[in-house]
Amino acid sequence: MATQTNSNTKLGLLVLSGLFLFILTLYIIGKNQNMFGSSYRLKARFTEVNGLMKGNNIRFSGIQAGTVKSIRIIDDTTIEVLMLINNDLQPFIRTNASAAIGTEGLIGNKIINITPGKGNAPIAEDGTMLNTHRFVNTDDMLQTLSKTNDNIATISEGLKQTVQKINSSAALWRLLDDNTLPANTRSALAHIRQASANADRLTGDLQDLISDVKKGKGAAGMLLADTAFSNKLNTTLENLRKAGAQAGAAAEGLNATIKDVHETVTNGSGTVTALLKDTALLNRVNTSLGNIQKGTDAFSQDMEALKHNFLFRGYFRKLEKQQKKKMAY
Repeated sequence: MATQTNSNTKLGLLVLSGLFLFILTLYIIGKNQNMFGSSYRLKARFTEVNGLMKGNNIRFSGIQAGTVKSIRIIDDTTIEVLMLINNDLQPFIRTNASAAIGTEGLIGNKIINITPGKGNAPIAEDGTMLNTHRFVNTDDMLQTLSKTNDNIATISEGLKQTVQKINSSAALWRLLDDNTLPANTRSALAHIRQASANADRLTGDLQDLISDVKKGKGAAGMLLADTAFSNKLNTTLENLRKAGAQAGAAAEGLNATIKDVHETVTNGSGTVTALLKDTALLNRVNTSLGNIQKGTDAFSQDMEALKHNFLFRGYFRKLEKQQKKKMAY
């Protein structure tokens, strides 16, 4: 009897042990724990884990690579995640790879996605800290959709008000019902096209004219392009300026001479008085003075004509501006 009791007890313990191992195996398989394969550890630090838990999957380029071993809070802004990665993938995960927290499907469990980096880099050894980046998660998408929904509602309300204003505008409907509006619009467009064509032709003519002037064609082109003519013009203007200055000096000398003669005549002595009392000499002097006056008048007319000539007009205007500046000072 005692022997049968011991046998039943051992059998019960054996069944319980087998059942426990079976449940443990199912649990480990459910958590994607690798019981028989070897693994190594990688680390990553995030500012938030968005609901990531111990045992969640880790994928490398979409391939199941391991599971989350532990989650540890470093400080109020840093959370360190320890990852167990299958040794089979170690030759492919390099130090420039980056980890990000994502979601399995739209509303599935949280996972860590490891993305290969660009370029060559050393193989990530056991304990390597990977770089991290942030994926757009479902919460962010829902928040964005909520904002978009609010914006659409606001735009719809604005469109509704605009349509109501359009419907209540009698002037707008009268304008739309005006049968002459299309004809007038077509006529206006035709005039605009004609004006545009005229402007194009005018622009072309101006371009041709400017081109001819640059090439030295025509009177204007010859005057603008001929350097010798410009030098001659400057020389002529300089000679005219000198002649004007000499005429002014001669007039001043003549006035002084006349003044002296007048004083001498007034005193009534000397040879000059005797000469001036000679009627014939007086007539000749008057004739000479008249000729000088006529020459001065003719010179003034010539100067006035030069002032209005298009070739010398700019020079005289420049002289007038300089004289005004001198008078202002």
